[in-house]
Amino acid sequence: MNVQITDINETRKTLTVTLDKGEVEAEYNTLIGEFTRQVNLPGFRPGKAPAAMVAKRFGKELKEELKSKVIGKAYREGLEQSKLEVLSLVDVEEGSIESGLSAAIKLTVDVRPEFQLPDYTGLETQVEATEPTEAEIDGVIEGLRAERADFKVAERPATKGDYVRFGYTGTLDGKPLDEVVGDKKIYAAAPQTWEEVEGANEGLLPGVAKQLAGVKAGDKKTVEVAFPAEFAAVPALAGKTVAYALDVQEIRERVLAPLDEAFFKSHQVENLDGLKTQIRANLTARKDYANRAAQRRQITEALAAKVNFSVPESLVASERDGLLRQFIEENLRNGVPQDKIEENKKELFENASKAASARVKIQLILAKIAEAEKVKVDEKDFNNWIMREAMRSGQRPDKLVKDLSKDRDQIRAIQQQLTLDKALDFLVSKATVKTVSNNA
Repeated sequence: MNVQITDINETRKTLTVTLDKGEVEAEYNTLIGEFTRQVNLPGFRPGKAPAAMVAKRFGKELKEELKSKVIGKAYREGLEQSKLEVLSLVDVEEGSIESGLSAAIKLTVDVRPEFQLPDYTGLETQVEATEPTEAEIDGVIEGLRAERADFKVAERPATKGDYVRFGYTGTLDGKPLDEVVGDKKIYAAAPQTWEEVEGANEGLLPGVAKQLAGVKAGDKKTVEVAFPAEFAAVPALAGKTVAYALDVQEIRERVLAPLDEAFFKSHQVENLDGLKTQIRANLTARKDYANRAAQRRQITEALAAKVNFSVPESLVASERDGLLRQFIEENLRNGVPQDKIEENKKELFENASKAASARVKIQLILAKIAEAEKVKVDEKDFNNWIMREAMRSGQRPDKLVKDLSKDRDQIRAIQQQLTLDKALDFLVSKATVKTVSNNA
């Protein structure tokens, strides 16, 4: 066997593996022996049919199986002789593979890039203080009270935080919107809807909430709504300013739930101090989690900036395809029409490619650090992953394990990701930490 290596670029190589006719013949003889033992031909006891007759009867199957075996042998021994650290097989050109002839197999592979690890311990990270402020605790309490708020009719002009019930009819350049909005009639008119005065969340009609302060039940008011230039819900309204005639029907003020025994009991505490203690613990845990995520992000950014190398194209393509699927699914969930996604396809592709390249780069760095630090995934790590995934997906852990046992590739992918996660956790444990105040 002869192996020749040709460089395509820094991370892509071509291996031309040549098997002489004796090697091909040996593979064929082994194969014909296996076929002879397994097949049944009329007039012959099992395994006793002449090889020539078996070859004639199963010629097509033998040819396909010989091709598979020769390519497999070329790949295994080509990698062994070349000593290349192959990450993925990109392409195979097998040429002619027949018994009695030599065979030249051309394998295109992506290999692990060569680079020197930068200093990776003691990396600087910045976190926020985890001790919650009184203002943060009070804010959570106000939010909990708001969840149980009562809404009472207010016989006065609306003020910020009130809810206004009104009907509306829209016109564009003096003409009714029915002919413009198509089947999205809700943008033309509605007998009633609710909006929070100056609320943080945009309602159906952008900007209306900011124009409701001062109205009272029975008022008639015309407001102008400027739709964004990229308004996907009704493209015909994109960039247009529509006049809406409002018929104000009712004002309701939000009355926060009182801090009484029933309220405390609903949160499994006895009093205000107990509630604050509970909230303080939850906020601290949340800040700890956020700090950990921030440290991981800062470390990966620092590592990526410290070393420069070319990333394998096949890994980037695989990562990019996964990101594109996520981007598209997210856009569809958010109501973006399919034709709009197609219109932005080039931009989505470029953004996904850039993100994929960055991800692959840090994965390769972390993999090398894991190797240097002898980071290993053990049974406990895998069991913890099983429990987290079972909780996330709502599956039983035993069913998840059973399904995974049928997919070795997925198991390897999980083990690889767990290894990278452990390597990153190791870097976090070795990082230097600067704590900034909540007001910084």
